[in-house]
Amino acid sequence: MKKSTSLDAFDIQILRALGQDGRMPLQALADTIKLSATPTARRLKRLEESGIITGYSALIDEAALGFDVTVFVSVQLDRQVDDALAQFEAAVNTFDEVVDCWLMTGNRDYMMRVVTRNLKEFETFLVGRLTKVPGVANIESSIPLRRVKEGVARTP
Repeated sequence: MKKSTSLDAFDIQILRALGQDGRMPLQALADTIKLSATPTARRLKRLEESGIITGYSALIDEAALGFDVTVFVSVQLDRQVDDALAQFEAAVNTFDEVVDCWLMTGNRDYMMRVVTRNLKEFETFLVGRLTKVPGVANIESSIPLRRVKEGVARTP
């Protein structure tokens, strides 16, 4: 199965069930989608091998670990050439504070989700590290007030 291949109703049910509970045992998954365990296991393996299911992980409450501040940071580079992009991305990959980073279209080059313990720690990251990355021309930060909708992944 390839990513462009259509998924049938059983495949979609597997994705939705695992999206709700990634630790669901195979038999419980089979019962949920109303197939026996063997064909469910084959379908699950195909979804994994095709790259539709890329892995399994725990959802972690960052605030429960003391990381109370989330900031969305957009970055504009002075030049959008391969070397500048690679240099910025290499730097970002060393920053523990950056949880997510996307290369963007539009007037900003990157959008990042930065998570810190408090605003002082964010300021230290921003002034002491991010602004010192070569090629950074402009930075804009936005602090979210509350999450309105949350999801792990979109499924059909």
